[in-house]
Amino acid sequence: MKTSVNSLCPCGSGQKYKKCCQPFHSGRVAKTALELMKSRFSGYAFSHWAYIIKTTHRENQEFTTQTEAWKKEIVAFSTQTSFEKLKILEFVDGEEESFVTFEATLTSNKEDISFIEKSRFLKVNQLWYYHSGEFL
Repeated sequence: MKTSVNSLCPCGSGQKYKKCCQPFHSGRVAKTALELMKSRFSGYAFSHWAYIIKTTHRENQEFTTQTEAWKKEIVAFSTQTSFEKLKILEFVDGEEESFVTFEATLTSNKEDISFIEKSRFLKVNQLWYYHSGEFL
């Protein structure tokens, strides 16, 4: 994906990346799990590996303290994949736990991949983290 700040944001908001998800990647805290989910999708699209690691809950199965290896995995996935479309299907907002169900369309090796996932987010010390996801 072209990584211009003037590109449309991959999260599907219709706004330019610089006005939408880039502020989260630059340090703004997501107020809701939905904001976090959308900014993580854009984070993958723009290969912001540090943001993905920072916003992943410690109980997530992919979480590791071996950040260099994790970084390489994220960068490889991000650079080999085009993040085509994100559609939010449902958002269940809670105080400490929220769920976002979404449909994502990706292209990898010229093959279109579409899936639906229900993601679980947990709030820890006033910050939202991606905990886990279930493919539907």
